[in-house]
Amino acid sequence: MSLADESLRKLSVAVLDSCRARGWMLATAESCTGGMIAAALTDIAGSSDVVERGFVTYSNAAKTELLGVPASLIAGHGAVSAAVAAAMAEGALARAPVDLAVAVTGIAGPGGGSPGKPVGLVWFGLAQRGGKAMTEHRVFPGDREAVRRAACERGLALLAEASHR
Repeated sequence: MSLADESLRKLSVAVLDSCRARGWMLATAESCTGGMIAAALTDIAGSSDVVERGFVTYSNAAKTELLGVPASLIAGHGAVSAAVAAAMAEGALARAPVDLAVAVTGIAGPGGGSPGKPVGLVWFGLAQRGGKAMTEHRVFPGDREAVRRAACERGLALLAEASHR
């Protein structure tokens, strides 16, 4: 196992243990990571008592159909935006019997970037039952694999932080 894999494993175990201790269930809403966060969590035996479901909403249509992200929001802000990341997390929370949801939308590359939205830009949304969604963004260096892996790691870290509060 590589150090990178071990890092994802440790974060996944921390998320699962924290959520389990609180009796929380969680969902993921992933675009550029294509289900990597859900996969990292479900690689851990016993994760089914915490991970309720994962949405892979790679296309804009999927974001609208599965998560209820308004098409007008995507048209107005772009799929890679704070508004869409928040709406994805809120949509997962609204469509699943969970306490916590993380969303990821970004530009993994190698193409698709622009001066305002470069390759490596990833927006995260985090929503907790009874609260307001929070967002953050990062611009990760490297190739497609590196951006996706870094986004997965940060998504897991956000879940870990939220479940420890």
